[in-house]
Amino acid sequence: MAVAEEPGPGPRRLNVNVGVLGHIDSGKTALARALSTAGSTAAFDRAPQSRARGITLDLGFSCLCTALPPRLGPGHLQFTLVDCPGHASLIRTIIGGAQIIDLMMLVIDVTKGMQTQSAECLVIGQIACQKMVVVLNKIDLLPEGKRQAAIEKMTKKMQKTLENTKFHGCPIVAVAAKPGGPEAPETVNPLGVSELIEVLKSQAYLPSRDPSGPFLMAVDHCFSIKGQGTVMTGTILTGSVSLGDNVEIPALKVSKKVKSMQMFHTPVTYAMQGDRVGICVTQFDPKLLERGLICTPESLQTIHAAIISLKKIQYFRGALQTKAKFHITVGHETVMGRVMFFSPAPADFNKEPLDNAFDFEKDYLYQEEYLSKDSKASDENKDNDQTGEQLPKQQWALVEFEKPVTCPRLCLVIGSKLDTDIHANTCRLAFHGVLLQGLEDKNYTEIFLPKLKVYKLKHKEGQVERVIDDYSVIGRSLFKKETNIQIFVGLKVKLSTGEDGIIEGGFGQSGKFKIRIPDGLKPDTKALLTVASKKKSRAGKGDAAKEDDSTKTESAQPVAISLLFKRYVFDTQKKMIQS
Repeated sequence: MAVAEEPGPGPRRLNVNVGVLGHIDSGKTALARALSTAGSTAAFDRAPQSRARGITLDLGFSCLCTALPPRLGPGHLQFTLVDCPGHASLIRTIIGGAQIIDLMMLVIDVTKGMQTQSAECLVIGQIACQKMVVVLNKIDLLPEGKRQAAIEKMTKKMQKTLENTKFHGCPIVAVAAKPGGPEAPETVNPLGVSELIEVLKSQAYLPSRDPSGPFLMAVDHCFSIKGQGTVMTGTILTGSVSLGDNVEIPALKVSKKVKSMQMFHTPVTYAMQGDRVGICVTQFDPKLLERGLICTPESLQTIHAAIISLKKIQYFRGALQTKAKFHITVGHETVMGRVMFFSPAPADFNKEPLDNAFDFEKDYLYQEEYLSKDSKASDENKDNDQTGEQLPKQQWALVEFEKPVTCPRLCLVIGSKLDTDIHANTCRLAFHGVLLQGLEDKNYTEIFLPKLKVYKLKHKEGQVERVIDDYSVIGRSLFKKETNIQIFVGLKVKLSTGEDGIIEGGFGQSGKFKIRIPDGLKPDTKALLTVASKKKSRAGKGDAAKEDDSTKTESAQPVAISLLFKRYVFDTQKKMIQS
């Protein structure tokens, strides 16, 4: 979580990253502007504009500075307001660095209440963030006489919405960031903003920070300074960086040396997770890297596919189908990907989830769709009635990307349907999860997938045609005429009357086959089958009318043959396996 302390002497400064989220036109930008103007004069003046030619850390971000609340000690508190515009980039901003956002400010238009994107913001917040403040904006649009009542009504509604989320009981503040709307003169004072600043201060906290592990930073701004180099500003997601280190810019496939760094307008020699920092490196064209990741050389993987563990997002309507395409956000990129869902083998449904690893030794069951309370068990699995009503504690997907993606290991993954109409009142975020294993080899289908033991259960049904002797029968309708029966030789079958049999080979040309019954047919079965076949042969000699009767008797009591086996999805030899 992102409250960074400035190293070295002088009063302490805390940086808290606040994500400003909300539906289009809820007034996010106006609110960020109102906060930063109110805040900058409140505690200490921001550096004079001339200093802004150097590396200023809040570029592309507005910033609010105030005194630290006494419980956090003496010093300054800086809120970096990360305005998350529009939907696709909102997803990217937050997911790209779930660690960036310490506190989420969900902006709601008080006259409209929760809208599609406000619901989506809430979903993302629950995945990526620990604390939230709800801001009911545009209260100036409510007639003054009824204003208080309308605010209370909307506050109750929001409390109800948040009841079953991790943000239940979070503060809800009513404001008018820009009374009179965008056209109003700049002199109009906002309503409720100073109360909001107090609430934000009450929510600030000292997060845990970890300088270990590879350095990874989300860059949100890039520009060059003549004679010095190119400056990248952003937030450090993991690890730390020091003067003189080499950092890789994976998007450009180059490494650069860190020449100088600044935090809070002050030169520093070291920065760590959660810090907002500007890093100056040897010159390159800043246009090539508007936003993106920079890291310890070779610490990121570029992958063509991945195994992820995942959970469906409850507000997403409809099933998550295998073979469907989703917009997959991994690291800082969003690309199209096709998914295949799978679950533990039924015996392992209750096993405790394995959080940060994937076990290639185990067998997994292929699923036509992600199993949830409202999903239908696929026919194959229903036949074997192994799934029942029970749901597994963990599910996975193989995601195959349309183009390679560069991302950190174990990063957050979100699947969404961003092509859904933005005005349709529906959540477009479908699932979220963790990337457990990236597949870096582009020939992963040959090299890697055969190690993934995902199987399908197959169930075929046929009938006994006639008896040969006490230990063998002829069967039909289990295979098509063109099937090569040789590959099924030796597989076990079961008769509906209870006997076990083994397929011995084909019989004639029409897909019939011979079954050996090692323990012999039961007398009842034999009687049943003999009656059926006698009637048949008699009918052949007599007239056609009799034949109708006899086929009725025969089909009334046929003896069924069932063949059960499993086949691994990625087994190139398509072997059939029976337990």
